[in-house]
Amino acid sequence: MNEAEFDQYAEHYESMMRENIAVTGEGPEYFARYKILDTRLICDREGIEPETILDFGSGIGASTPFFAELFPSSRKLSADVSEKSLEFLQSRYPNFSEPVHISHDRIPLTDSSVDLVFTACVFHHIPANEHIHWLKEIRRVLKPNGMFVLFEHNPLNPLTVRAVNTCPFDENAVLIPAKTMMQRLMNAGFSASEKRYRIFFPSVLSALRPIEKALTWLPLGGQYSLTAKA
Repeated sequence: MNEAEFDQYAEHYESMMRENIAVTGEGPEYFARYKILDTRLICDREGIEPETILDFGSGIGASTPFFAELFPSSRKLSADVSEKSLEFLQSRYPNFSEPVHISHDRIPLTDSSVDLVFTACVFHHIPANEHIHWLKEIRRVLKPNGMFVLFEHNPLNPLTVRAVNTCPFDENAVLIPAKTMMQRLMNAGFSASEKRYRIFFPSVLSALRPIEKALTWLPLGGQYSLTAKA
């Protein structure tokens, strides 16, 4: 994971992201909030109220205010390789979460110390040959039966591919098919994961969004989520 690559974009990340996804008719907040809302619904369905949540690859904190909104009683940890991103996160959302600087190929947390790990569109920035290592690190810090929720861009969606190909900070990104990511989760020791496809309709077709609940099996959504247990 390249710290310098993300340090250089920290201050301008949000404005660049907003410009890049303007074609959808939504801002970054829409995409950040739906992921945390989905995670909340997953926890409710599983009867889980996590004491400690780790946002792996938190960046400048796109998810931070929504974790505060939807998981108000949980301790939140924001982890990233970019110290500048973590500093920017803390300046935007002071006291919302605790910063955790990832370095030396390790998450600096003790074994079995986290109830829920969340990561959003991070693994396509990590070289494929490092995926198993970081998945094992995530599993290491999770408590037994702890929950892992992963969101990624769907390489089968042409609008998603276009957005990634035109985004400066996605220059070195390699999108990962859901089937491939599921296999890597299992290779890292996670239980078989649940797969759900999301984001089918842009803002102009927002009236159709309620039917997305019936389309999560369809591999054409702009993003997908995988849910697994340690």
